[in-house]
Parts: sequence; structure tokens; C-alpha cells
Amino acid sequence: MRLVNNEAETDTETVRISMDTKATVNLGGYSRGGKSRGQRAIEALDHDMRPKDKLVPGGILEVSSGRPFLFFSESNKTSDFVADGLWAWWGQYGQEFPQIKRLVLNMDNGPECSGRRSQFLRRMVEFADETGLTVRLAYYPPYHSKYNPIEHYWGGLEQSWNGYLLDSTECVMNRAANFVWRGVRTTVTFLGGVYAKGVRLCARERKSLERRLQRSERLRWWDVTIAPLVVC
Repeated sequence: MRLVNNEAETDTETVRISMDTKATVNLGGYSRGGKSRGQRAIEALDHDMRPKDKLVPGGILEVSSGRPFLFFSESNKTSDFVADGLWAWWGQYGQEFPQIKRLVLNMDNGPECSGRRSQFLRRMVEFADETGLTVRLAYYPPYHSKYNPIEHYWGGLEQSWNGYLLDSTECVMNRAANFVWRGVRTTVTFLGGVYAKGVRLCARERKSLERRLQRSERLRWWDVTIAPLVVC
């Protein structure tokens, strides 16, 4: 992992990003253990009381610049949610990287985006083909997610918004958009639609997909490279 990241940081044609999802946010007037400043204490509920509304956060951190990008959904945390978040980031900032040929993604190998999740890998193949970028998925091993750069950002964001009543989607997104990480303000977007759980490929599709993946011989599930399809 260190070698992959160092190579990415020194290559002017490569951009390295850190991507991860965060625990679902239950919307409501709940106490989240944070601190707030004001003349009056904020009144909050001390437990969730079976919350009905939720918001799923995902994030991307550009490692070199420290620029954070968050995407939210009221649906489920799935492979398609993560992939759509990557597309949203690229739609926002892709034009700023006309010179790059490779994208390195640091991730935690979570269930929705692991090196075994066929639906996520299929979406990454599509991303590589449509952008023309070589995509390298570089996963951190189990119990080492703290080394993923975006984890430090999540900790700062939680300290920032835990002192507020996150009682609506608009409130969560506004608090996130107002959070400044190492001098850079966060960009946020909302992903509408429904993300269905349990989307999988059939055996024939998985076999075809594997032919597009270049897996490391030593770290088969932790280091995956996807080259874009070249049409002659």
C-alpha cells in the first residue's frame, strides 16, 4: 500500500483519492455526545426512539489537495451508491485533471466496495471505460482503516456537527458544507433515487468481469487494477 501511494503521489499523471462511507445518520433531535457554544444549552433526546428518517453519507478526499467531497442518500449504502458518489465527484472536478491517466482509490474493503463485490467492480470497469482512466483499487487490510486518509476527515466532521440537532437532510448537508478541513471547505451533493440491496452478477457475468481485472499475485483481493477498454 505504501509503495502504491508513494508512486501515485510522485506521478503527475495520477490522482490519488481516499473514499469511504460513514455510519448512517439518524435524523432527529438526538444528542450525539457533542458540544455546542451558546448562551442556552441545546435540548436533545437521549436515545433514538426508533428513528424513521436516515441519511447515508459517503465521502471522497483528494489526498494531495485535501479537498473533501461528500455525497448523501436517503436510501441504502450499496455498491451503486458508492459508484455514483465517485461519478458525482468526477462530474464536479474531473475537468480540473485533463492531464491524468490513472486514478488510485484508497478504500477499506467494506462490504459494499470490496475486491470481491462484483457489482462494485462492474461499476468501476464502466468508470474506467467511460473516463479512459486506469483505475487502481488499493485496499487497506482489516483493522487498519485508521490509515485511510478520509478517516481523519470523518473524525473532524463528527466533532463539528455533533453539537447540533441533525433533524433534517438539509441540516446535515448544511453542517457538512460549512465544515472546513485543513483550510478547504467541503463540497456536498445529494444522490436521489433508490439503491437496492443485494444486486449481484450471475456466474457468466462474473467470469466475463474477471477478465477485465488485473489482480495482484500477492494481494489478489486487495490490489486490483482496471485498464480502460481500447476500441480500435
